[in-house]
Amino acid sequence: MSLIRQRPKTEISKLFADHVSSGKAEFFSQAGIDFVLGKREGIYIWDLDGKQLINCHCNGGVFNLGHRNPRIIAALRHALDELDIGNHHLISEARAILAERLAAISPGDLDRVVFGASGGEAIDMAIKIARAHTGRSQVISALGGYHGHTGLALAAGDESFRKPFGPLSPGFIQIPFGELDSLANTMGEDTAAVIFETIPATYGISIPPEDYFAGVRELCDQHGVVMISDEVQTGLGRCGAVWGIDTYEVVPDILVTGKGLSGGIYPITATIYREHLNPFLHENPFIHVSTFGGGEVGCYAALEVLEMLEEPGFLEHVQDMTALFEAGFVDLISKHPNVLVEARQRGLMMGLKLANESLGPLMTRIGFDAGLLNIYANNDPSVIQILPPLVIQEDEVAQVLGILDGMLSTLEQFVQQEIPA
Repeated sequence: MSLIRQRPKTEISKLFADHVSSGKAEFFSQAGIDFVLGKREGIYIWDLDGKQLINCHCNGGVFNLGHRNPRIIAALRHALDELDIGNHHLISEARAILAERLAAISPGDLDRVVFGASGGEAIDMAIKIARAHTGRSQVISALGGYHGHTGLALAAGDESFRKPFGPLSPGFIQIPFGELDSLANTMGEDTAAVIFETIPATYGISIPPEDYFAGVRELCDQHGVVMISDEVQTGLGRCGAVWGIDTYEVVPDILVTGKGLSGGIYPITATIYREHLNPFLHENPFIHVSTFGGGEVGCYAALEVLEMLEEPGFLEHVQDMTALFEAGFVDLISKHPNVLVEARQRGLMMGLKLANESLGPLMTRIGFDAGLLNIYANNDPSVIQILPPLVIQEDEVAQVLGILDGMLSTLEQFVQQEIPA
């Protein structure tokens, strides 16, 4: 029996509203978006009624290898023949092998790995390591940034995510992203860590100056501060290199990865840290536990993700598709200058900045009708995020650019109707 459309679409929507999220159901209803996720394959997803969308959201990079990649499914099925999630208290062959592979592709001496089940959990772990190592409490992050919805990760994120929940863990401060002077003026004797997304997605795919992270690294070294790179979205090929931070030729002290490591099949994340940070965890090996972190069956799905990433031609393909999008965006800006003002891009980590903040939500809505799933950036709604699967092909890039062209034309018509004669 198929697991898709076991019940009528209207009934499923009501069940979701009654038992999962009444707010989401109301939001989509008011926006006129009648879409319940059904079949999914490659770069496409379908509504239960058969409406097709190209996924240019990818849940922040979860589906870097497309939906239901057959190689990842096969790896998980093979693992299920012999394994389960394992026991986090015991030495694990699967975790040891995956950690070895992650260390091998990470920059510098990032040789040690703590596994988790969510990005927020992995960020929490990174901050815990930094505080334990330094004996300090202050954590500096970016205004408009996002690191997850769990404890320390929530505190490191933008105020919009944490304010409704009242006082959280003290010691967190946000500064403008991309401004070294601000960082230098904020660092002090109690600064334990600086944590930035390599490219803040929720802040509108903000691309920092080319020398920014080298400057961050220098300041951290001067003050004995731990540099944490949040690579949950930018890692694993998204920016045209294994890690987004690699494109800036900087080695952080801790690197956090997730989303794409799952292959879209089994949730798994990793906090990868340098050897000099290990003494505390060596002395306290049971101070952090994650029951489902690094589930052994999931380790083999993640190993297949890394196998595909390291195959000859994979990153070159990402770079080739990057060039096609870059040229296409130049053309779109020339055709739609009244609504499209800028293209932001680092590999296939891409955003289109529109003329004002009201247009991003409109483009997201227009996309559902046009056949493209795109999401506007929560902390800068003037930017729509364009994050296609990394396995997208040349003809599919052309299809995406064509749909965006039509979407921008529709947006222009709407703007013209709103302007009084």
